[in-house]
Amino acid sequence: MQAVKTIIADDHKIFLEGLKTVLPRYKGRTLEIIGEAANGDELIRLLKKQSPHLLIFDLNMPGKDGLEVLEFIQGLGLKLSTLALTMYDSPKVIRAAFHAGVDGYVLKDKGLEDLFAGIGAVLAGDTYMGNGVNAGDGLPCDGPPLRQQMFRFHDRFVKKHSLTKRELEILHLITQAMSNKEIARELYISDQTVSVHRKNIMRKLGVSNTAGLVKIAYDNSLV
Repeated sequence: MQAVKTIIADDHKIFLEGLKTVLPRYKGRTLEIIGEAANGDELIRLLKKQSPHLLIFDLNMPGKDGLEVLEFIQGLGLKLSTLALTMYDSPKVIRAAFHAGVDGYVLKDKGLEDLFAGIGAVLAGDTYMGNGVNAGDGLPCDGPPLRQQMFRFHDRFVKKHSLTKRELEILHLITQAMSNKEIARELYISDQTVSVHRKNIMRKLGVSNTAGLVKIAYDNSLV
């Protein structure tokens, strides 16, 4: 059986060395490590050069973080399985990772059995959420349909509050701390139009300030 070409990425050198030591113990297919990266920019350079079957990576890395790496992968349509191996157990972060396209999510403190189960699941084309991983909002914690259910949750929220495509665009830019003038330049509309949209978004979501907008956007995985 063909070896699984694998890239690993983490900003802690000792952790990377540990991964290289334990991955050969995986009982499924042979995992051939073809590259390692210590930050997101280095990882993206590797992904441009190599054609891995599997990526095991941390979300918190210098340079581009794990979510930005996932966006890069989705943007180029790269065909590989992705497994986040991280300490972040916040439902907000977990939902953001799955919306960005990650296939599996495992916490670093849960042991090899969970890691190997995650590897097996994502290589089989399934979605995996490891022990202790909870996306919140009543969403299930494992099983292949997870990502589709998360997107349906997003769509239901948008429909419930009657958010338009333009309002979602502006909300996304607001969460990036852009001013009305900057958003206007980005979308080629007037400052006044942005101001009207911002007020309408606040009214629909029941908040009174920008901080409230940002919180509800992230809490409900709208961005």
